[in-house]
Amino acid sequence: MVFAAALTLACSATSALALDGAAQATQSAQVQSPPWQHGQNNDAVDRGFEFTVPDADNLADFHGNPAHPALVLYVGGNYFFAMAPLVKAFEEKYPEYKGRLYWETIPPGLLVDQMKAGGTVTVGNMTWTAKPDVYLAGLNAVQKQVDAGLLQSPAVPYATNDMTIMVAKGNPKHITGLLDLGRPDITLAMPNPEFEGISRQIKASLDKAGGERLETTIYESKVKQGTTELTHIHHRQTPLWIMQGRVDAGVTWQSEAVFQEQIGHPIGHVAIPESQNTTAIYAAAIVKSTAHAEAARRWLDFIRSEQSLAIFERFGFKRYTPRSP
Repeated sequence: MVFAAALTLACSATSALALDGAAQATQSAQVQSPPWQHGQNNDAVDRGFEFTVPDADNLADFHGNPAHPALVLYVGGNYFFAMAPLVKAFEEKYPEYKGRLYWETIPPGLLVDQMKAGGTVTVGNMTWTAKPDVYLAGLNAVQKQVDAGLLQSPAVPYATNDMTIMVAKGNPKHITGLLDLGRPDITLAMPNPEFEGISRQIKASLDKAGGERLETTIYESKVKQGTTELTHIHHRQTPLWIMQGRVDAGVTWQSEAVFQEQIGHPIGHVAIPESQNTTAIYAAAIVKSTAHAEAARRWLDFIRSEQSLAIFERFGFKRYTPRSP
């Protein structure tokens, strides 16, 4: 009887611990899953019934109300986190736009696909249309669409960013640089060259660090082996996969790692030396078919302002400085 009672108590305690562990795991998944800014990246005044399930239904890269916006921004996703303070500052400067901005932060190549589709996008079971007024991405990507006739000239540069290696907090795999990413024991999340522009800069840096062999190892051999996974949207998937233990590291923009650290996620980063790094220049241009020309011009002026650049600097961006002739 005593043994049976003890066994029952032990089983009950084990079950309680298991349930507690499961609850903690669920809570951790909810915290780690996007969206990560607790509604700040949404300027809608009337949000109606709010329904967000972080690890299931979240539409993390679509912001605001697409119904009758006064300004629509297509923003390359690698500074999604800066958009909340940027939009807030813009709306303080121009109160007439309060609650009337809509913006998307998926990869630049996908934004171009959406632009060519007339602004219509389908995510899961939902389809909607939001035609852009301003396109913001890397300078080369913006200039390419100016040349293609989708955007008005000029492409206006405003900030720069460097790359880093994103790792788990404490760097448990002791990664010291790009060469270590070729190690067979390191699993990677790497941007897909098909539609993530950062992959071009990453390949250039891999070549600087270890030649074509390192690039081939990471983007071909390890992909075949399953130790490199290609992302569709690296600014969400890379940190999430690292936190989930699915991968050990990934090359991202420095600002993305800084943001994850600032919000307390178990993320760290390993600096890439200047000799191996590749700097991105961010630029913007107005869409030729803009329906909100004045608002678009105001955003283009604002994004280069002292107030805007100070916000970018919080996350590790630098001001764009034209090269001397």
